[in-house]
Amino acid sequence: MNKVTLTAFIKKRAIEFGFDAVGIARAEFLEDYAPILENWLDKGYHGKMTYMENHFDKRLDPRKLEPGTKSIIVLLHNYFPEQTQPDDTYKISKYAYGKDYHFILKNKMRKLVAEIQEKTGEFQYRIFTDSAPVLERQWAQRAGLGWIGKNSLLLQPRKGSFYFIAEILTDLELEYDTPATFDRCGRCTRCINACPTEAILPDRTINASQCISYLTIELKDEILPAEFENRMNDWIFGCDVCQDVCPWNRNPLPHNEPDFRPHPDLLSLTKKDWENLTLPVFNELFRKSAVKRTGFKGLMRNIGFVNNAD
Repeated sequence: MNKVTLTAFIKKRAIEFGFDAVGIARAEFLEDYAPILENWLDKGYHGKMTYMENHFDKRLDPRKLEPGTKSIIVLLHNYFPEQTQPDDTYKISKYAYGKDYHFILKNKMRKLVAEIQEKTGEFQYRIFTDSAPVLERQWAQRAGLGWIGKNSLLLQPRKGSFYFIAEILTDLELEYDTPATFDRCGRCTRCINACPTEAILPDRTINASQCISYLTIELKDEILPAEFENRMNDWIFGCDVCQDVCPWNRNPLPHNEPDFRPHPDLLSLTKKDWENLTLPVFNELFRKSAVKRTGFKGLMRNIGFVNNAD
């Protein structure tokens, strides 16, 4: 099978497996992003995520992460829910409503790889989704899937940003898509203006140490910084503010993945329900969920911090 036919087969089957978009980028050194990443780290915008300081070279060149890599297959998967939480309760990011996307997307990618191998025989590959030093948004842009917005998220024309990004690094030679060089944010600053903690800077930089997602998930301190009292806007796991206000997310289409649907009781929880949450109920609501990342103790820390500030 020649690379044109193989590329078409991969894209067709990826869509049939439930992915919403597929692009392919040539594996190479991200020379233009190196000074941006270095500056971001030097300014300490990564907060206490010290792991971001590791594997600098591998982040910029996937061939150092997985020697022999020639192509990066980038896949997008919608996670916008059909129904969302009411406004008068504590909120979790929409990506965490259902089962942990790491397992769901990796399972789909393994099936896709198995079908590719039926056509090509064994080949070298590794699969990732937010689980390794891979600059996912940069590769999605290189694969022609969209541009990186002022809120640092990948934006697709007419589709928005409520999409997971996943990758297959492979030694297969494939047809490469044209990188997206357009930027359709224009003069819009809605995400910058709406960020409750002013984490989105005017120069398209995110000070992650001020981001609510960082504070509620990545930061492991027993108490959240007092400077963020009254600024969390009831978010207790992640934050969707910059996406919710984005004009490109004006009419998001809901996903059709059963595993991303929330537990039947999740959307009906009141603030009192959240405050009285027990470990058994937590385990039931968030079985195989990304919310397990912060744990019961971390979630209750977040609820207590937000509640005390109200």
